[in-house]
Amino acid sequence: MVTIELQILGSALRAVAEEMGAVLVRSAFSANIKERRDCSTALFAPDGRMIAQAEHIPVHLGAMPEAVAAVRAHDPEPGETFVVNDPFTGGTHLPDVTLVSRTPVGFAVSRAHYADVGGAEPASLPAGSTDLYQEGLVLPPVRLTDEVVTILLANMRNSDERRGDLRAQLAAHRLAERRLGELCERRGRERVLAAMDELHAYSERRVRAAVSALPDGRYEAVDVLEGPVGELVVRAAVTVTGDEIEIDFAGTAAQHPGNLNCPLAVTRSASYFVVRCITDPDVPASGGAFAPVTVRAPEGSLVNARRPAAVVAGNVETSSRIADVLFRAFGQAVAVPAQGQGTMNNLTFGNASFTYYETIAGGQGACPSGDGPSAVHVTMSNTLNTPVEALELAYPLRVERYALRLGSGGRGRFWGGDGVIREITALEPCRVSIVSERRARGPAGARGGEPGQPGRNLVAGEPVAAKVTRALAAGESITIETPGGGGYGAAG
Repeated sequence: MVTIELQILGSALRAVAEEMGAVLVRSAFSANIKERRDCSTALFAPDGRMIAQAEHIPVHLGAMPEAVAAVRAHDPEPGETFVVNDPFTGGTHLPDVTLVSRTPVGFAVSRAHYADVGGAEPASLPAGSTDLYQEGLVLPPVRLTDEVVTILLANMRNSDERRGDLRAQLAAHRLAERRLGELCERRGRERVLAAMDELHAYSERRVRAAVSALPDGRYEAVDVLEGPVGELVVRAAVTVTGDEIEIDFAGTAAQHPGNLNCPLAVTRSASYFVVRCITDPDVPASGGAFAPVTVRAPEGSLVNARRPAAVVAGNVETSSRIADVLFRAFGQAVAVPAQGQGTMNNLTFGNASFTYYETIAGGQGACPSGDGPSAVHVTMSNTLNTPVEALELAYPLRVERYALRLGSGGRGRFWGGDGVIREITALEPCRVSIVSERRARGPAGARGGEPGQPGRNLVAGEPVAAKVTRALAAGESITIETPGGGGYGAAG
């Protein structure tokens, strides 16, 4: 295939993935999707290889292929759509609901974080869950029939909003089928399939070339998570040999009774994200970019948990720590920024009539050439904030304060970015959950830079733990102070 034709077809395929995302965001009902854009869309080849992904959520990046593989095992017919959220069969955590549909040239995939999928607590993010079944409705890959939709919505709070988000996903899939059909009519189905093969191979060639430029060697790093009882170790060894990378998590803590456990798909996703950043961040988001990477994780460990482990925080918090550990390991071979906030600061409110979920920005680490940005989502999150006006219009909540946490970034030759302060008051009784990290230790600096300040959580003005679920009375407030990023280089 000539280069010009490949560029045309490659751009067309990426445009379909991007347009799917636009349809999903603009059609969604929940603030989490339409405002924060907590969703991802992608196209896959008939054999299950990821060909094009819209630039959405990094933690979805490497996990989608597992969902497609799980659906392909059921031999879907053209036009059929499957739904799945089971973390041990292609999902990440239960609130991430994935649709996979058969198209004229492979599969279209969307993944959206629902603000509730049932379970013990409103918004399906219980801080103290100890098994998967406390976290919500578990969906193995199943055809999305009217009967399945009825069962699904019957097990989710605020079902009208869930129905709206589900229809938005379906609209994105219908769009993908139509656009791919049009592309096949213009260019021919065989040429489109050939372009998919070449795009996959092109991404692999670019990443292998970038890996070859890294110094061969073995690089190790370790960090910790704030578990319910003591710290949990995440350990990784990165081995670079020629044009391949092996990542081994031997020595990481065993899976624990809490919910910081990760399914292997999430661990792979975080690993692929870091490799992409280190090697060729501008390479098209195709599965070929991850072909040079092998990820090994002991079964039954924190980063490769066994069913029915609770995993709702693993997708958001442990994935962030995996990224921190791998950046630290690669930092022994190449220059990398200081650590960013290292948490998504997950916050939920809900009762029988509403559910709301958000993640909150913080400081990014400084880099070798400049200060870190403030008030941004870092590493495995790529979402936006919920605008104050949208939040207050849709839910019985009032934002009292939303400001930079000045001075929270670590000092150095270049300073880490500052975190934020977000204070929200409940206007009616509800349940609140906070799932956060970096409350005991701040993000580390690099090359002599100072660490960023750790975060802090308060309920009604009183400090609470990094992970907590409790009742909130009308008029009571939650305050989240997010961590600052680490500084880079010793201050002159």
